[in-house]
Amino acid sequence: MDLTEFKTTLESDRPPDLTTPALAALWHLAKGDWSRAHELAQQQDNQAGAWVHAHLHRVEGDQANARYWYRESGRAVSSLALVEEWDEIATALLNGL
Repeated sequence: MDLTEFKTTLESDRPPDLTTPALAALWHLAKGDWSRAHELAQQQDNQAGAWVHAHLHRVEGDQANARYWYRESGRAVSSLALVEEWDEIATALLNGL
């Protein structure tokens, strides 16, 4: 599945099958459910989950917490627009990060 196909699934009521918690978190965030997205990001205890977790705290406006999760993810704090970072993360996860 590529980014365009993943975004098409946002028209559905549930995320696509066989998705990781981190990808499911991005899906729920795009659907406007930050709380569910946060819950799912916390379930994936690796760098991918930490990257999504960082993005979620950026969305929330909690920059200090976001910086912590960027460090955990091994990535620099993003300066991209939120929508661009969402695309970047989703693309990386869809490509097997």
